Amino acid sequence: MEDKFNPRDISKALAERLHPTVMMWNRLEGRPRTHDFDRAMKAEVRDALWMLTRQWQMGEFNSDDAGSPVFAKVHISNSPLDLYKAANRKEEPYEDNVPLEVKAEQKKILFSREGKELSIDIRLQMGRYWLKLLKSRSLDLATAYIKQYTFVLPDPARNTEHIHAHREVWQQYAAISGRSMDGYKFLQYIEIIGNQASDDITSDTGQIGVLAELAENFRLWFKKLYYQPEEDENNAWLPDRLEYQFESSALSATDIKTLTAKEYYDGHLDWYAFDIDQKEGLATEKPKDTVTETFIPAHVQFDGMPDTRWWKFEDGKTNLGAVRPSTTDLSKLLLMEFGLIYANDWFIFPQTLPVGVLTNIEGLTVRNNFGETIWVKAAEQESVAAEPWSMFKLSSQTQNNTLFLAPAAMKVQEGEPLEKIMLIRDEMSNMVWGIETAVPLPIGVADKGGEAALRVRQYHENIVKAGTSAAQVPFTAKISYQAMTDVPENWIPFIPVHVKNDNRQTQLQRASMLRIIEGDPHEPVKVKPRTSILREGLDHLGTDRATPAPLAFFIHEEEVPRAGVSVSQSFQRTRWVNGEVFVWQGIKKKTGKGEGSSNLAFDQIRAVEKP
Repeated sequence: MEDKFNPRDISKALAERLHPTVMMWNRLEGRPRTHDFDRAMKAEVRDALWMLTRQWQMGEFNSDDAGSPVFAKVHISNSPLDLYKAANRKEEPYEDNVPLEVKAEQKKILFSREGKELSIDIRLQMGRYWLKLLKSRSLDLATAYIKQYTFVLPDPARNTEHIHAHREVWQQYAAISGRSMDGYKFLQYIEIIGNQASDDITSDTGQIGVLAELAENFRLWFKKLYYQPEEDENNAWLPDRLEYQFESSALSATDIKTLTAKEYYDGHLDWYAFDIDQKEGLATEKPKDTVTETFIPAHVQFDGMPDTRWWKFEDGKTNLGAVRPSTTDLSKLLLMEFGLIYANDWFIFPQTLPVGVLTNIEGLTVRNNFGETIWVKAAEQESVAAEPWSMFKLSSQTQNNTLFLAPAAMKVQEGEPLEKIMLIRDEMSNMVWGIETAVPLPIGVADKGGEAALRVRQYHENIVKAGTSAAQVPFTAKISYQAMTDVPENWIPFIPVHVKNDNRQTQLQRASMLRIIEGDPHEPVKVKPRTSILREGLDHLGTDRATPAPLAFFIHEEEVPRAGVSVSQSFQRTRWVNGEVFVWQGIKKKTGKGEGSSNLAFDQIRAVEKP
C-alpha cells in the first residue's frame, strides 16, 4: 500500500521532490575542482597593501633596530665554599661531603633528662649491634654485658611517671629489664679516658685486645649512623626565633663572599634562602677559578608555546586560550605576554653550575647578524630607577651577578614527628600558649600531648588518693571560692615581659602552671614541658657540667603572629651524591591555625553541688 510515508520508488520520489521533507545530505563540504592543493597551501594574498595596512594598524612597524644574536661569549669565575658558621657559634671548615641542610639542622639526640632514660629504641639498637660484634668474633660474653649494662624497671613513685603513667612504656621496660643491653650506657663508659670495654667483664689478655678493637668499631659505627654535632651548643637553631641561622663563606684572590641564611625553617634549602655579602680587596693565596665559554644563543621556549613562524602548528601542550587570569594573577599575565608578544626578544644559553660553588658572571658579550658586538650588563646596572627583579640571583645590598646551586638533598625521607607544638595567642588571658600536641615517650615514639598529660595527672592523683586515709569533711556552704581554673598540663604559658637592656618592648617568657591536687600533702610542683623545643634552657648545666643551672627561655613576640605557628621535630634520612646515607634530627616551622582560648580564669565563685 502506497502512502506519503512509504513511496514505492524512492529514486523517483527524490528526483521529482514529491516529499520535500526527505533529506539525504549528512554533511556539507567543498567540492575541489582539482587534485593539486599546492597553490591552496601557499596561503597567497592578492592584496599586499591590505596586509601592510594591518601590520601598521597592529603596531608591528614600531620596532627597534635590533639584530638577531648569532654568537656569544661568557666569562665566569667560581669560588668554592670554604668556611661554615652556625648562628653565632665559632667558624669551622666547610664539609663538601655533607649536605648543607644536614649540617645546619643537626641536633644532639637526647638520651637522658633529669636522670631519666630516653630514646630506649636507640639504646636497644646500640646494644644489639654490640652483641652482634661479639658474636662475629665468637666471644661468649653477651650475658656478662647484659648484666653489666642492663635496664632496670623502677618501683612506682612520684618521679617515675614517665614510665608508670604510660602502659606501653611500662610494658617495654618490663620486657627488656634484665634481658637486654643498654648500648648507650656502654658507649658512655668507654668514651671516658682510661675506661676499657673489658672492665668488669673479663681478664683474659687475648679477649681484652679484641674487645678494644671492637669498641673502636662500635664508636665509629654510631658516629656514622646518626649525624649530630660534637657539642650540643654548636647548632644553628635559634630558640628565640624558632628558626635556623647559619652562613658560609667563599674566598678568592680578590674578594670574600659570605652567604647568610637568616630565616631558614621550611626543611628544604635552596637559593632563595640566602643573602650574599661581598667584600672587595681581601688578598688571599687562593687563585680565582675562571672559565670562558662560547655558544650560539637559542630562543627561550616552553612546551606548547605559540610558534613565531607563519603557518606552523604547535604541539598543543599548552592551551593559552583556556587561561582565565584575574586582575591579580600577574604571573599568568606575564607568561601569556611573553609567549604571545615578546617570545623573539629572549635568548638563553645553558650553563652547568657546580654544587656548593659561588658562580659569578664576570662578563657577557653578544654578536648579532649585523656584525655588532654588544657588552651585556645586568638589569639592575642598566636601570636604577626601580628595584630590579630577577630569578635565581642572590639578594644583596650591592649589585652582583652571583648564582649558587645549594648542596642540598634532592629527596628526604621524613619520619613521624617525635615532637610537635602549637604556639597560639589567647587574647582573653593576654598571653601565648605553647601547646604540646605530640610529646616523645622514653621508648622513642610520640604520643598525643593531651592524652599523655591526662595520664600523668591521673597517675599522681591515684598516688595521692591511695595515701589519703582521713575522712573528707563535707561542704556545708552553698558556694565555694576557686582561686584559679585548671589548664591541661600540655599547655605551657608564655607571658609578655620586658627584658632589661633590650630594645624590644615586649618578649614572651616561658612560665609554668602548678600541678594542684586536692589532698596532696606535698607542695604543688611546676609543670614543665616534655618537648625539647619548649624545654630550651631547663636542662642547662653549670660550668662544672654536672650541676643543673636552668636558664629563662624567651621568644620574640613577632615570631608568634595572630595565626600562630606550628613547630615539629622528626628524624630525617637522605642519600648524598657519593652514596653515603645521613640520618639526623630536623625541625620545621609552619603557619598555625589561628587563635585559641585556654578558659583560664581567676577568683571565681561557684555553687556547691549537693550529692
